[in-house]
Amino acid sequence: MAPPPSLDEQVRRRLRHWPQHPPGAPVTPKQPGTWLRARPGEAQAPNQPFLKLPGTNRLRTLPDGLWLHFSPDPADPYADILCIEACSSLQNLLDKRSRFAPSTTSLLAVCPVPWLLAPCQPHDPTPRWKLIRVLRSEPVDPLVLPVRDVRVLYGLKSRQYEGFARTQMPQAHEYFCPMEALTAERGDENPAMRALLARASAAANFMNLPG
Repeated sequence: MAPPPSLDEQVRRRLRHWPQHPPGAPVTPKQPGTWLRARPGEAQAPNQPFLKLPGTNRLRTLPDGLWLHFSPDPADPYADILCIEACSSLQNLLDKRSRFAPSTTSLLAVCPVPWLLAPCQPHDPTPRWKLIRVLRSEPVDPLVLPVRDVRVLYGLKSRQYEGFARTQMPQAHEYFCPMEALTAERGDENPAMRALLARASAAANFMNLPG
């Protein structure tokens, strides 16, 4: 008998059913470009986007969930990222938090060519690169973009979530939820989850935005 899937895998299986636009995230002038779900892709698709530091080829960050917002301006290319990380232990949480800690080093989002050329929806043959306005022609090299904004949602086991919520303070880019919210069927439709991700929007820090 096959062992039950890990918590990480359970979360990834659910996130594959989440939409291309982060659920609950508003459409605002702060992020007028294109959102695409970069991870998790299909289980058999090895060429998925990843995060890395400049000058490194081996040390990659592979979030359980990764959404990319692409700049709409080819003259000013960047990506905003929303990551979702399932943390099965407090040590796992500390490790994953360290990867997204504020730093003076720029984080890079790397999109492999096969991912860019593939369709983002099974029923729509339009390749992803045509939805990314920062690209003007079919790519022959990976798209590497500096990360402008980082938001991370951590899923914790219920007891650890309750303890963390009582005693700890998150960083400005961090958000937390019980693991069950990520493993639930149709979790992207949960009003509480949608409200949480709406608060993770880049526009949420402003009283109002210029028209």
